[in-house]
Amino acid sequence: MTESRSFPVPEGRAGERIDVALATLLGFSRSQAVEIIEVGGALVDGRVAAKSDRLTAGAWLEVTWEPRRAPVVEPREVADLRIVHDDDDLVVIDKPVGVAAHPSVGWTGPTVLGALAAGGYTLASSGPAERAGIVHRLDAGTSGLMVVAKSERAYRGLKRAFHDREVDKVYHAVVQGHPDPSSGTIDAPIGRHPSSAWKFAVVAGGKSSITHYDTLEAFRAASLLEVHLETGRTHQIRVHMAAQRHPCVGDAMYGSDPVLSERLGLSRQWLHAMLLGFEHPGGGEAVSFRSQSPDDLQRALDVLRES
Repeated sequence: MTESRSFPVPEGRAGERIDVALATLLGFSRSQAVEIIEVGGALVDGRVAAKSDRLTAGAWLEVTWEPRRAPVVEPREVADLRIVHDDDDLVVIDKPVGVAAHPSVGWTGPTVLGALAAGGYTLASSGPAERAGIVHRLDAGTSGLMVVAKSERAYRGLKRAFHDREVDKVYHAVVQGHPDPSSGTIDAPIGRHPSSAWKFAVVAGGKSSITHYDTLEAFRAASLLEVHLETGRTHQIRVHMAAQRHPCVGDAMYGSDPVLSERLGLSRQWLHAMLLGFEHPGGGEAVSFRSQSPDDLQRALDVLRES
């Protein structure tokens, strides 16, 4: 059922971009506000607005939208999703590319939770139902290791461990060019991109974000890095490396070279979560899990080594 609101632009919103104003005034996410504007759902004084338009105090704003349905977990097998470890408290999975961690508005593809539900797994019930058992996430376009809580004590313990930066999270990434220095730390705050609802960026006032990297191999046009995350912000490695002018190869969203991506046969960023280590929330022992690079990333790496 369509919903609508009409009202004059408040004095305090004069000069503000309409997408930002809609998110604030009506409680939308930035991405939902942009979607409404892009389909012509926002009118200013009877004129269809563009997302970059800035508001004038007193202008008549009319907004029409379709309410979003709450996302639900739908059981769906994922053939390439591998169970690395399974016990009474948790399950560690090796996530293939193209699989989201959990359902979200607008995502119609497979999810880790849907795959586990299809496999008969019962997960911790803490948190929203569509994110049951989720204690951290990987982007849909990033492959590798994830841990999901099955027991309530595991959920509490792992959430705390991730929050307190006690989890060892190691990635392999192939980035364009050659970072200088070859090993280093990027300490730069990350927040929403100022002009894109879908991207993130290094911005003043963003959340503290720390990335450590070491160059493992250098090729003519790219470098293979081992990356240790101290924090876990959305798109952190992708944003930090792009900010250094060394975007992940294949990462079109953050400025990768499409010619190089095509030569390597990549349709996604070269980024893989290859190691995950933490204190087991059940027995307290240290556990660590590893994953090999999937076939598409390995093929791209082989091409770089041969060229």
